[in-house]
Amino acid sequence: MWLNNVTFEDKLLENERLELRDKDALYYLGPNFTLRSCTLVLRVPARQLLLCGVKFIDCTLEVKRELKNLPWYTASLKGCRLTGRFLGCDFGHMSEAVLPHYDVGHIEDCDFTAAFLHGCRFVGCDARTLQLPRWPHFTILEPHRRSREFASILWPKEIRAWFTTFHMDPERTAATTFSATALAKEAGISEERIRALLEGHSDVLY
Repeated sequence: MWLNNVTFEDKLLENERLELRDKDALYYLGPNFTLRSCTLVLRVPARQLLLCGVKFIDCTLEVKRELKNLPWYTASLKGCRLTGRFLGCDFGHMSEAVLPHYDVGHIEDCDFTAAFLHGCRFVGCDARTLQLPRWPHFTILEPHRRSREFASILWPKEIRAWFTTFHMDPERTAATTFSATALAKEAGISEERIRALLEGHSDVLY
């Protein structure tokens, strides 16, 4: 099926509400597109959304349909609040990638406390400026540096792969956030068992 291209570029929106919902559209946000103090409502899947150098400043992003494996390296987010479900999404700055618009990638002072995150990475940023969801979510700080530590934990085989590949992450990965609820369901164990496996390991945020 052919999708209609809808492009937002070379403009600044302030104090507006923008809703992306057309199932027959492929949305391009950028280049040179800035939203300031806006509300962006996303009702399309990741395959219909391309971030091409867009900047979000003090915005609210409401995800109404799960975004899976969407790279946010080509977007800048500062002072934003995000809600909805994010699975395998990456935020921040990927300096080693030579792709258009990657120089824009940035995240700072953003609030994810009302969002669902699972397997989401924050790269090339200061994770201390981010408000991340707490238990039953948990966040591992500097996972690349501590890859051996977490690979040595006796994880159930169904979820072990999540924690034995940190060495393959970008070295500048500041944090990775998981849902214990999702992991427990995948492994057929309790959330409390997940937490027990994490006990005694520093720099894990619950």
